[in-house]
Amino acid sequence: MKPIRDVGIIGYGAYVPRYRLPASEIVRVWKGGDGDTPITEKAVPGPDEDAATIAIEAARNALSRAGIPPARIGAVWVGSESHPYAVKPTSTIVAEAIGATPETQAGDWEFACKAGTEAMQAAFGFVASGMAAYALIVGADTAQGRPGDELEYTASAGGAAYIIGLADESLARLEGSYSYVTDTPDFFRRPGQEYPTHGSRFTGDPAYFRHVLAAARGLMEQLGTKPSDYRMAVFHQPNVKFPERAAKTLGFTDEQIRTGLLADVIGNTYAGSSLLGLTAMLDVAQPGDRLLLVSFGSGAGSDAMSFVVTDKIAERRDRAPFTQDYIRRRKVIDYGLYVRYRGKLKMH
Repeated sequence: MKPIRDVGIIGYGAYVPRYRLPASEIVRVWKGGDGDTPITEKAVPGPDEDAATIAIEAARNALSRAGIPPARIGAVWVGSESHPYAVKPTSTIVAEAIGATPETQAGDWEFACKAGTEAMQAAFGFVASGMAAYALIVGADTAQGRPGDELEYTASAGGAAYIIGLADESLARLEGSYSYVTDTPDFFRRPGQEYPTHGSRFTGDPAYFRHVLAAARGLMEQLGTKPSDYRMAVFHQPNVKFPERAAKTLGFTDEQIRTGLLADVIGNTYAGSSLLGLTAMLDVAQPGDRLLLVSFGSGAGSDAMSFVVTDKIAERRDRAPFTQDYIRRRKVIDYGLYVRYRGKLKMH
């Protein structure tokens, strides 16, 4: 898919909460201290943080890099699977906080972990059509896992925001995108359920790898590119092993995916996972670099996008904190404090 007018990213921003729960703490509580862990630690939101506050921080960083008045943003779209309200949009909270209201369009997006990239694709089309000069998209989550469940090791918090505009203002121009979806119910949460249900090993080959590999291959086939044409690539990160295996299967090297692979130190930020990886790549990218983004959302689907970095990257990226700044800014907590912060202790 390629819009009829060239578009791209004119500003981007990341945000990761400072609190970290070591995976060894989960093992200590639930397995008596023995057992392997899929990641080293995960980011945990503070008691005053949720998907909306995370989205606002990331959006403000994106605005700083874009250097445009918030009132010129014609759409504010927030993708998440942990919106703070069941019936009330997160997007209006973000739009109000950054000063984009009242003459803007707002909406919340859901598609498990690829809610952010589907909003991004729509924003490219929205701007390319001329319906808006700029659109803001955010992928943000404070995803949870049931205590003691496999998901508790990786379900974390964080977000990334992007302001979409025309290509002549862009720091990274969109070359094209490709989506691949099927009805593969590998992960779901029914109304009224507090925690999601996952298909264990079914989430691997039938879900993640089938969709991620198909989307990446489909995009490269349409663009006539190959893995060696990309300086860096990022894949959705439910853990460390899945994106590494996907990259190797497609023919990417460890060096190409190293910069965007953040799962081991902040966990799976769900809707912000691949989008956060892209912010880390943009923090170090040089003009002319080609970047690949491949998301995944259970249910299931994958969005693949190809970008070419422009010479505007150098003048804008220093206007806001880098992704690694948030990763280095960390405070380790124990399992008890984590339970308190996440409201997992129910008292009657």
